[in-house]
Amino acid sequence: MKALSIKSLQQEFERDYYMYIPLTIILNSCIGSVAAMTVLAQGTSLISGIELTLCVSLCMGYNAALLAGSDRKFAFWLLAVSLAVNILLILITLL
Repeated sequence: MKALSIKSLQQEFERDYYMYIPLTIILNSCIGSVAAMTVLAQGTSLISGIELTLCVSLCMGYNAALLAGSDRKFAFWLLAVSLAVNILLILITLL
């Protein structure tokens, strides 16, 4: 059984980059939209505005990095940060 590590995930992402582009765009957009919905469900305030800005900026940043043809390593880390922050926002707003 293969060990799951960040390095192996990054190598897999870089090796099959063109296969992962549409999959990760869909995944990131879906998780980002759920995070935006949960943030907006708690009402409008300065904190929720900052959370929403962070969520949208990270999702758009990843999509823009792919469209701009940036480095594969940078795209991988931007995806990882975007997914982690959006999942964290979902968990924070639901609890």
